[in-house]
Parts: sequence; C-alpha cells; structure tokens
Amino acid sequence: MKLWSKKTLRKWGSYVLVVVGAYILTLAFGTELAPLRSSLENLVFDQYQRWRPRPYNFDQPVRIVDIDDESIHLVGRWPWPRQTMAELVEALAKANVAAIGFDVLFSEKDRLSDDTKACAQGAVHRADEASHCEERADPDVAFAHAIADRPVVLGVLLTQTHNGAQASLATKAGFSFVGDAPTPFVNHLNGTIVPIPALADAASGLGFLNWLPDNDRVVRRVPLMLDLNGQIQPGLAMETLRLGQGASSYVVKSTGEFGQTSGKSVGVEALKVGDVVIPTQADGTLRVWFAKSDPRRSIPAWKVLQPDADLSDLAGKLVFVGASASLLSDIVATPLDPSTPGVEAHAQLIEQILAGVTLVRPDWAPGAELAAGAALSLALAAILPFIPIYWTALFGTAASAAIGYASWNAFTRHGVLIDPVTPSLSSGLVFLAGVAQLYGQKRHQVNEIRSAFGRYVSPAVVARLAEHPEQLQLGGQQRELTLMFCDIRSFTTLSEGFTAVELSTFLNEYLSPMTDIILREEGTVDKYMGDAIMAFWNAPLDDPAHGIHAVRSALEMRTTLVRLNAEWKERAERTGRHFFPMKFGIGLNTGGCSVGNMGSVQRFDYSALGDEVNIASRLEGSSKQFGVDIVASAATRHEAPEFAWLEIDHVKLKNKTRSVAVYALAGGQTYAESDEFRELLAQHEDMLAAYRARKFAAARKLAADAAPHAPDDVRGLYRYYQKRFAQLAREELPDNWEPVIALDEK
Repeated sequence: MKLWSKKTLRKWGSYVLVVVGAYILTLAFGTELAPLRSSLENLVFDQYQRWRPRPYNFDQPVRIVDIDDESIHLVGRWPWPRQTMAELVEALAKANVAAIGFDVLFSEKDRLSDDTKACAQGAVHRADEASHCEERADPDVAFAHAIADRPVVLGVLLTQTHNGAQASLATKAGFSFVGDAPTPFVNHLNGTIVPIPALADAASGLGFLNWLPDNDRVVRRVPLMLDLNGQIQPGLAMETLRLGQGASSYVVKSTGEFGQTSGKSVGVEALKVGDVVIPTQADGTLRVWFAKSDPRRSIPAWKVLQPDADLSDLAGKLVFVGASASLLSDIVATPLDPSTPGVEAHAQLIEQILAGVTLVRPDWAPGAELAAGAALSLALAAILPFIPIYWTALFGTAASAAIGYASWNAFTRHGVLIDPVTPSLSSGLVFLAGVAQLYGQKRHQVNEIRSAFGRYVSPAVVARLAEHPEQLQLGGQQRELTLMFCDIRSFTTLSEGFTAVELSTFLNEYLSPMTDIILREEGTVDKYMGDAIMAFWNAPLDDPAHGIHAVRSALEMRTTLVRLNAEWKERAERTGRHFFPMKFGIGLNTGGCSVGNMGSVQRFDYSALGDEVNIASRLEGSSKQFGVDIVASAATRHEAPEFAWLEIDHVKLKNKTRSVAVYALAGGQTYAESDEFRELLAQHEDMLAAYRARKFAAARKLAADAAPHAPDDVRGLYRYYQKRFAQLAREELPDNWEPVIALDEK
C-alpha cells in the first residue's frame, strides 16, 4: 500500500508540474510575445466588424464629393485645373454646405493652360475678360479667392523627415489643455508637405491626411491629433468638424486632472471640438467602427460641376472632397475592405463621432482576459484526469464559446473590445499539456500490457486491450471480414535443400516482408502455420475498405515475391547452389465470421472462425489448379471492383452444397483502366460465353488467342482452360450438365 501511494504521488506530482509549466508559458506568451498577441486580437476584432459593421445612417450630416473614374472621364485627366476646383467650391458654397474638407494635397502650383497663358500675355479682347484676367492668368489665385473666408479645410501631410523651413505649421485653430500637455503621448512627426502659400493662407483650416496604419497596413485607429516638433496639429476630419460648428479652438483633456490624485499622466482622455466631446485612446487616436460602403454617401464630382445641378441635399452638411478613381490610388485598408477610398474613411470617422458610437479597448480588459484564462485552465486541469478527454474538451469548448459570446455581446451592445482568443489559447495549451502527460502515463500502461500480451496477439489487439482491459475475456463477435490464406507451393520439396538454420532464415526472410505488407494495409495476422499465413481485415478495428486493403496486400505480396526470388537467385549463384523459384498461392474471401479472443483462460489468441474462413483456405488451394497465384470469391470482388478481375468459373467446394463464383486477380487499378485489359476482358468473356454454351472448340480457340495478351501472373489460367475445354469436348456430357467445377481437395 505504501508503494502504491508513492506511485500515485509521483503520478500526480508530474501532472501538476506539467500543467503549471504550461500555464507559465501562457503568461510568457502574453508578455514576451505581445506583438503576436496583438495581431491575434486584431484578427478577432476585425472579424467582429465584418460580422456586425456599424449601421449607416443617411440622415447624418456628412457627404462625399467623389472624384471617381466617371468624373475623370468627363471633366479631364487628373490633376484638374485649379479653376475647376474653384468652380467646385463655388457650387458647394451656393449649396450652403457647413464645411468643406479636401482630401487632396495642393503642394504644387497649377499648370497653366493655353488660354491662361494668352491672358497672361495680354491677349484680351473684351472688358469682362480683362476684369478676370488676373485670376485666369494664375488659377491658384482663383482657387484661393474661392476658398477665402469660407469654411474650407485643405490637407497637409506630416512626414518623418525634418525638412527645414517646413518643419513647422501655423495652425488655424487654438489648442487649450486640461491636465498635462498631450505632446508626450501622441505620435510625433518631424516634417510637412503643405499646400502652396497662396492656398494655405486663404484656407480656414489645415488638417493632416496621415493614417498611421498597423503593421499589417490596416487602418484600425485614426489619429485625431499629431505632434509636429512640439506643436499639436489636428487631422482633416477634426478641422472639418470644427469649421462646421463655427468653433475656433480645441480642448484636449489628459489624465491627471479632475480629482485624480496620483499625479501620473498616462495619456489623452478626450478631445473637445466645438460642442462635441470625443473620447480617445491614450495616444490621441480613435478606434474606428467602420460601416459598409453606401452609394448614398457620395455624389460624383462631375454632377456638382453641372450648372443646373440640384445640390439641396448638401445644405448644412460636412462635405469631404476626395478621389475613389482607380488611377489615383487614394485607398486605405480597413477591417471591412482592403481598398477603401481615403476620403470615405475620413467621412466615416465623422459619422461615428456624430453618432456617439465608441469602440474601445478598456484598460481592465487584459487583466480580465488573464483571469478568465487562469480560471478555465484550472478547471480543465482539475477535471481532465477524472473524466474522458472528449468530455473535458467539450467542456473547454463550451467555456471558450461562453467567453466568445461575452466578447461578442460586449462588442455589439457596448462597443467594448474583449479578446476571447487569449483565454482560450492559454487554457487550450494547459489542456494539451495535461493530455500529453496523461497520454505518457497511458503509454506506460500500454507498455506493461504489451510486455504481458504482445508476444502472442497482434499490435492492434494490444492497443485495444490497453484502451479497454475489460475485453480480456473469451468469446467473440460476429463481423464481416475479408480473409486471406497465403501458402508456399511445394514447400516440402524446397525445404529439403536447407539445413534447419537455413530453413529458419529463409522463412524469416519471406514471412517478415509479407507480414509488414499485411499490417501496413491495416490487416491482422491471425496465425502462421509453418510457411502459411492467415490474415483478415475489418477486425478488431472497423475498416470500411477492408476488401480493397486485402486485395492491395495480395498485389504487393506478389510484387515482393518477385523481388525476393531475384535476391535468392543471386545468392544461389554466388554460392554455386541450384535455385528453385518460389511460388505461392493466395485465397481471398469475404463473409461473416466469429472473431474474438479464442482459447483458454491461461492462453488465448485473437482469431477468426467460421465457414468463410474455410472457403478462403479452399480458394488458396485451388490457385495451383487454375494456374494463377491469387484467387478470390465474388464477395471479395464485390468489395473491390476497381481492380483487374477475370472470372474463372463457378466452383463447388467439397462438403458444400452451394457453388461460388471465383476470380483471378490480373492486376491493379491502373491496369484495370487500360485498353489492354479491356481487350483481354472482352476476349475472356467471349470465351466463357462459348464455354457455357457448350461450344468447347470455339472456347478453346478463344483461350489460345487470349493467352498471349494476358499478364504473366494469369497466363497459366488460359493453359488450364485449353486443357479443360479439350477434355470437355472429348466427353459425352449429360443434358443437365452445368458449367461448375468441383473442388474435391481441401
């Protein structure tokens, strides 16, 4: 009892050590492999958005003027003249839009057309032309006049590279800070690409166009503000929202104020734009909950430029001007679409803000995920040794599904992002570690059973006994089996030339590869009877393709015997001994048998019994008579019809009242599909038809004609037919003669 207690203690100690070590690895996964964990989280949260995108509300005051492919075709190739852009602004201003945000970078002067060049050279003819000559001579001036004193925002690009004089940017709005300054928390950039001075001075707002995507180039978080060399700059969407409300400044709130006493600033909390307060992440970004693209959100730019265009729908709206044209490549990848136009992403950002929708990853989420993973890991580790693995796995799956449901519910109802993958993976790792440890202990038990029973039962039986030791009992069950008998022909004559040691070596060289073939094809070797092998398929384990596996084994054994004969012949020639080629016969049959542990309480074996076993043995014995090496019953052929079968005849076995159809195996599946076999089969069937019609002379001639086309392994069958048909032709047959062969030998 004391030894048993030590063994149990050692078993449980190793189990606890393994599962605790696995859990420690999950903690390392959460810390050392943080980028990988973040990537997994993004995959989950992206999928959530694909399943439940933010609903689009057409009533929101946000629209897009889209420079699409059709507009490029109708208005002209890009970039459009600044005079055209001025006309676009005039049209939108007449529509009384609230603000205009250009997702376009006007960093270069306009290219002058022939008309504007002529104006610049004084080629004017009418007074009205002269009055507008200044604007026509410089389209940038026309565009600047169009946007002056209007709520228009132009885009700027902030860069990593410091570019001297352009490393600072005069903002159009003021910033006030509640709490610490946000510059240490937001992303920092060093240089700028800005509109030309005439346009920058005339614009009422300047907003950056930067997206700052994640490592996989997908935009999930959008910066609302960036730090340009110590100066906070607003984004295009923020500036458009500010001008749309007529506001002149922003208010940035950082952690550390309003009653917080820790004094430690941890980041930006919110940005106030006019009357709108936007909760942000610590780095001043906003996680976007994207909606699906909706054509109602946009109006093509060419329609806006039409003199009679009805733009009443744009009154009071925040309008973003940008491009979706394929050649302009102004696209960003989002969780919903890898090719979203950048202008649409700006518009969707404002839509989300005005709808009051938030998508946040709270500070407490990682801790909650860690706690959930720990609880589930502990539960799995505790129940795994006491209930079946599949029930434990089902429990773990259900618990993971519950975590996933809670995560999905938090996302859809509250816009809160909780990762269900990390707890599931951590508990899954603990579960797999526990399973591996228990499996190792099970393997130890298997080895103990194998040492006790492995010498006289097959490996498949050993595995089943190890899994279910209660099956160590006498008796059996009724199953359909495919049976094989394989016997060396004239073995007595062959063995006379061997000493006892040589005979043992010869049998081992023969039986070992043949056994390997049977086991490789999922068969069970029942017993060895001297040089003979008995095997069967579909027991003890279910094998729906048992007939196919048995036939494949027979074909491979045929090929292996050819190789062995070549090796033995070479050895005999080296030693100066006479070589006798070895041949075997194989009988295959399929039918119901009793299979199980047969024997006594002290010694038993896993074996098959029944009439079908005897038939397989008789078929093996008949193979020599028919001149072939592999004979199978019709039942086996039915289980494996895709092989190259040739019907031999109907046979009546000794002491049996019924006759059975038997077949010779001419080859494998490839040969069965060949034209050569089809021709041979047609000749063969014609021969059998003549034989059964008592046209023996014709049948004999057809057998002689078919023989040269038959493979070597079945060519002897046609020699048998010729002898049999010649004999039948000489005999006087009774009127009730039937084409059935009686096999009197057992």
